[in-house]
Amino acid sequence: MGATTTTTTKSQNHHHHHNHQVFDVSITVPPQNGSKCFDDDGRLKRTGTLWTASSHIITAVIGSGVLSLAWAIAQLGWVAGPAVMLLFSFVSFYTSSLLSECYRVGDPVSGKRNYTYMDAVRTILGGYKVKVCGIIQYLNLFGIAIGYTIAASISMMAIKRSNCFHDSNGKNPCHMSSNPYMILFGCIEILLSQIPDFDQLWWLSIVAAVMSFTYSVIGLGLGIAQVVASGFFKGNLTGISIGSSVTETEKIWRSFQALGDIAFAYSFSVILIEIQDTVRSPPAESKTMKKAAKLSISVTTIFYMLCGCMGYAAFGDQAPGNLLTGFGFYNPFWLLDIANAAIVIHLVGAYQVFCQPIFAFVEKQALQKWPESYFITKEFKIPVLGICTYNLNLFRLVWRTIFVILITIISMLLPFFNDIVGILGAFGFWPLTVYFPVEMYIAQKKIPKWSTRWICLQMLSMACFVVSIAAASGSIAGVMLDLKVYKPFKTSY
Repeated sequence: MGATTTTTTKSQNHHHHHNHQVFDVSITVPPQNGSKCFDDDGRLKRTGTLWTASSHIITAVIGSGVLSLAWAIAQLGWVAGPAVMLLFSFVSFYTSSLLSECYRVGDPVSGKRNYTYMDAVRTILGGYKVKVCGIIQYLNLFGIAIGYTIAASISMMAIKRSNCFHDSNGKNPCHMSSNPYMILFGCIEILLSQIPDFDQLWWLSIVAAVMSFTYSVIGLGLGIAQVVASGFFKGNLTGISIGSSVTETEKIWRSFQALGDIAFAYSFSVILIEIQDTVRSPPAESKTMKKAAKLSISVTTIFYMLCGCMGYAAFGDQAPGNLLTGFGFYNPFWLLDIANAAIVIHLVGAYQVFCQPIFAFVEKQALQKWPESYFITKEFKIPVLGICTYNLNLFRLVWRTIFVILITIISMLLPFFNDIVGILGAFGFWPLTVYFPVEMYIAQKKIPKWSTRWICLQMLSMACFVVSIAAASGSIAGVMLDLKVYKPFKTSY
């Protein structure tokens, strides 16, 4: 029987096949459907469900981004703020549905899988676009790791300061350096980064998702309490008023920067395919993933709306850049401590979710380059508490440790990173969330040029490109202002 007939007649005479080829199969490839432990590509069975996928997305999305939304809405006002947010959530959902179709090439049930975002670009678009995509993706993940290190240290300091304020009844200004906190965060990440693989992170993701709800709910509650106490909603329809606090040009830059902040608050497409690769089938992974995207983006948007709008209602034009560590609330101080502790725990988990793709990429490259190296390939089995064994790999230990140390040092050098995070949000948003998913979808579905569908997709892409450029320019203006008063390693709040 030729190879072609094998596939066609497989279903009809499956048993008869098995008798003939049983030895052949068991030696070369794991049996297609007969095995309990392996998927159709010979990897261990994937076990992810709608819920684990959603919690991965919520962990990745409701990051510290939620805390700057009150500030972003304050720049845009009651009309444009929520409208922009809804717009971004719609675009994120639409492009993530396009992207989930790119997990398998060809047939959505049995096509060849792409394990990472870059694999998808390589299989579907190919050429120089792969390199461009890789550079943007890994720079973006690298930047997110730095942003998270800084955000975590700010929250740790906020706990220390709120207690210090409380003890001195607000008389002591409580200045402190963020460096020891960044180093502490780095040490925790060095330990956790030894978790070998993305699949083994599910528990961390669920803890992190719970934490993100905790601090968002506390921020929301304090905002509502503040509104109730003052008896009215602050803020106005067009955002921060020109004159008293900002000039006309500043308002334009800040509105642009607010776009970047909101874009950053929605960016998860960069790890969507990695998450999809943990989902079990049947049903087709893209089905589960679309449901997960719909669920998690709806939850996220409701949350963002509540937190951003209540924060704006509470503080009006004075909305702080970070709702929980800005000057906004000092009492009840224990509640703020809980919220900030939750942020730190959430960031510890989210850091891993975003760094795992970088780790995997570098380790794969190293393995291809030096397949014989003992240092890179040897795994030592270490029993853990007599329950399970941990595979220690020297290369992984050394390289991941160096990586985390590097991130920590850069974070200590650049403490005003939330503007730079705005830049990253802006630069990563268009190519990764819009351009590549749209291009891959067009290529995958062979949509003819200049057809209505093609024109609509291209218009969407162009519109998002313009938004990205505006957001990036606003954030760059913000960094320029920061650099005027900047001294490296001297950070005090």
